[in-house]
Amino acid sequence: MTAAYPLSWPEGFPRARTREKGQFRTTLAGALENVRSSLLAFGRDSGSPVAGIVLSSNVSLGESRPADPGVAVWFTWDGEQRCIPVDRYDTPAANLQAIHHVLEARRTELRHGTLSLVRATFKGFIPVLPAPGRRPWREVLGFNLGGRPITAEMVETVYRGLAMERHPDHGGSHDAMAELTAAREAALKEISR
Repeated sequence: MTAAYPLSWPEGFPRARTREKGQFRTTLAGALENVRSSLLAFGRDSGSPVAGIVLSSNVSLGESRPADPGVAVWFTWDGEQRCIPVDRYDTPAANLQAIHHVLEARRTELRHGTLSLVRATFKGFIPVLPAPGRRPWREVLGFNLGGRPITAEMVETVYRGLAMERHPDHGGSHDAMAELTAAREAALKEISR
């Protein structure tokens, strides 16, 4: 199950290197309501209800402007889990409002196109999940930087440090080293996009 807190970001979606101020005029509560309403309306319009909605972020009681303002909306539609992640803006409210507009664009596609067109565009929102039993690269490498950009140099430094612990010659195992190497490769592939 995807966690609402802390932020659960899907693999395959690079994080923003810089963030901009959003021009949206909405509160966090208003943006949350807009996303929920858009998801339910989209499900109704498409004839395939949206279920299992999880709004994942680093917003907690007392902290509505966390260092990492990214938001990922996870849900099931048309029999598959989907995720719309946005961290382009400097506040969770602005990122949520951007997700609302992405959903409204899909509703426009439904009104002026076909359900097949929407299914095709929604393929891009199917999160890349680690293989069963495989942890996400951020977890394996221990990256939880509060939204700061991760560089190739940072990945290499962490990899070398962890390899000293996980290599079979240093008391680790072949499986631990294979997991670490796969995480390094996934990280470098994602951040180079």
